[in-house]
Amino acid sequence: MAQITKEALLEKLFQNDYEELKGKRLRLTRVRVPGKEVCMAHVISRSDTCIYENLALHIGVHEGEDHTGESIGLIRFTPWESVVAAADIAVKSADVEIGFMDRFCGTLILLGNLSSVQTAVEEVVKFFDEKLGFRTCEIHRS
Repeated sequence: MAQITKEALLEKLFQNDYEELKGKRLRLTRVRVPGKEVCMAHVISRSDTCIYENLALHIGVHEGEDHTGESIGLIRFTPWESVVAAADIAVKSADVEIGFMDRFCGTLILLGNLSSVQTAVEEVVKFFDEKLGFRTCEIHRS
């Protein structure tokens, strides 16, 4: 993709008004308009203690719990509020715990045994694809 100059971008954005705006101080604001998308779905087969600790899954409501050796499911959504519905679908479709849910960034982390986490992630992606018409990604596993 070719680079575009600042002047060419402004001319493209403001088209007819560009000549009138030349030389004036402009303020541009970038706005993110999220689409309906499941942009990441990943299952970590068997995790080490360092993974849980670096994800801060050993504090808060999970303080004192040891999930070493369990699986972790990671799913990312836009719009971000979709994570609430995804969490509901996940816990109803398999025996998983919510490790972390962020409705302001669209991140959901699931905890449990491998088959449960895999099932929950698959059901969430399937629901968002078939029922809600979201663009979805492949589920990856490591």
